Amino acid sequence: MLGFRNNDSFDNPGGGGGLFLESSVPVSFVSFISSRIDCYNPSSSSTRVLKKLASSTSSNGFSERKERGFNGFFLSVSLSTSGNSGLVEVSNSLVQQENGEKMNVVEEFSKEKKQNRIRLRQKGGAMNTTKHLWSGAIAAMVSRTFVAPLERLKLEYILRGEKKNLFELIKKIAASQGLKGFWKGNFVNILRTAPFKAINFYAYDTYRKNLLKMSGNENTTNVERFLAGASAGITATILCLPLDTIRTKLVAPGGESLGGVVGAFRHMLQTEGFFSLYKGLIPSILSMAPAGAVFYGVYDILKSAYLHSAEGRERTKYMNQQGQELNAFDQLELGPFRTLVYGAISGACAEAATYPFEVVRRQLQMQVKATRMSPLATCVKIVERGGVSALYAGLIPSLLQVLPSAGISYFIYEFMKIVFKVE
Repeated sequence: MLGFRNNDSFDNPGGGGGLFLESSVPVSFVSFISSRIDCYNPSSSSTRVLKKLASSTSSNGFSERKERGFNGFFLSVSLSTSGNSGLVEVSNSLVQQENGEKMNVVEEFSKEKKQNRIRLRQKGGAMNTTKHLWSGAIAAMVSRTFVAPLERLKLEYILRGEKKNLFELIKKIAASQGLKGFWKGNFVNILRTAPFKAINFYAYDTYRKNLLKMSGNENTTNVERFLAGASAGITATILCLPLDTIRTKLVAPGGESLGGVVGAFRHMLQTEGFFSLYKGLIPSILSMAPAGAVFYGVYDILKSAYLHSAEGRERTKYMNQQGQELNAFDQLELGPFRTLVYGAISGACAEAATYPFEVVRRQLQMQVKATRMSPLATCVKIVERGGVSALYAGLIPSLLQVLPSAGISYFIYEFMKIVFKVE
């Protein structure tokens, strides 16, 4: 007797079928099934079971087992739905009743399938994390290269104590180093900011989701946003500060003689030790924690306010109706223009709120071991030399740099998440 069953119980998304085999089924039929499976997946547990099944049916195996109380077999065969011919997976159970005992191999096979699903989830999670990190890294590369000249001007004011006005400083750099002088240190800056932004963006999204899950709220609160942003800033700072310290050494007076990134790294290890790479860690954390809180908090607050407005709800409704028909730009929740503007606003707020910490941190990174001072003493010394305004030296070029940098950074990040299909 032959019977058909649905194979959904084995979590097979492609669907499947089954055959109930009575003892009257010819041995050649079972042997044929076994040989076909062996061609596709000779090492699977399904194949091993069917081989046993085929061998047991030879030499009048059916009649022998029937006499001893064997009731029948159940065989389930899954077929390909992706255009490939032949069998792609087989699940089976061999049910025996011999002397009142039952043998069931479904449990073993189900356990194997469960392990496979876990491995697939782990692989998918790792791939999603990689795409998430790359979205942040690409955003940093594009934004930093675009605003590298403004970053160079900011460092001239902070590190060299430049007193010239902005236009005079531009002429000075152009005359002495040419156009490429405005991109001096940009490669090192990318090496620093790409991993920093990748970790920063990823950490914020991860912390925010976990905080929302822990609180059980329907929407993220402002406190959770600021806390997640601060934690993300601290995480990225601890992991990426050495590259920032090396970059500061290279663009400072005398940095040209160190021989690039590797040379500066070797010089600092030999002359000042490994922990010199973490000079300014405390003010860096004091700077990046509130900077991350303000940057991500302000952006998310602006984004949430828009999405809950009448216009935002209409846009969300339209996006849900169109679905995948929209291109990557139109799939941005805020739209291209708003993403740029909200990113720029959040970046400017974060920079203005934490700029004095940035000045102190840069000065600490310039100190040598013999004359190293505490962050507080460094701050006092800066004020004594140039007044309170010295803590805001270079703020204007810094804001001119941050506005486009933050806007482009957030825009590219959100765009790449759509392109990479980050979950």
